[in-house]
Amino acid sequence: MMATTEALLTVDEFSRLPDLGQRAELVRGKILMMNMPGARHGKVCARIAFALMSFNERQRLGHVMTNDAGVVTTREPDSVRGPDVAFYSFQRLPMGDEPSGYPALPPELVFEVLSPSDRWRELQQKAVEYLDAGVDCVCVVDPAQETVTLYYQDRPPETHAGEALFEVADILPGFSVPVRRFFEDTAT
Repeated sequence: MMATTEALLTVDEFSRLPDLGQRAELVRGKILMMNMPGARHGKVCARIAFALMSFNERQRLGHVMTNDAGVVTTREPDSVRGPDVAFYSFQRLPMGDEPSGYPALPPELVFEVLSPSDRWRELQQKAVEYLDAGVDCVCVVDPAQETVTLYYQDRPPETHAGEALFEVADILPGFSVPVRRFFEDTAT
């Protein structure tokens, strides 16, 4: 009896798939279907994107992307992850150069907001995958604990909450916001 092997998808094949009807990522050549994360998740993502967009409108440093804009994290087998929020500097993705597919280079900054179906260990592994792909800083946001944990390639994780300032000066010079702002009900 011959063993059959499942064909693995490439980044290009994944990008050409029709709408699958729900969120999905490509993980080591296989499609990973994902649940819709819910209102709290969406609100936190919007607050983060709003803070970054407001700053970027004044400073014009790069692109802020949301809605799982794909990031290629591995090749052979291929993986495409969908960060909740990402920042690409104009050095990595020049102004006016937004591809219809996935950018050739990874973003400098990625936010992954823990959703009810996520497991902390899986998000930590995903953070390592982003870092290995060349992302400079991965922020894992926990709405239940109202914390942000920053992962870097060259130093231990840093967890911030409440009035502690969220800053990534090497990526967004001058950007500083209390962590609590990502979880507030209104902009103040």
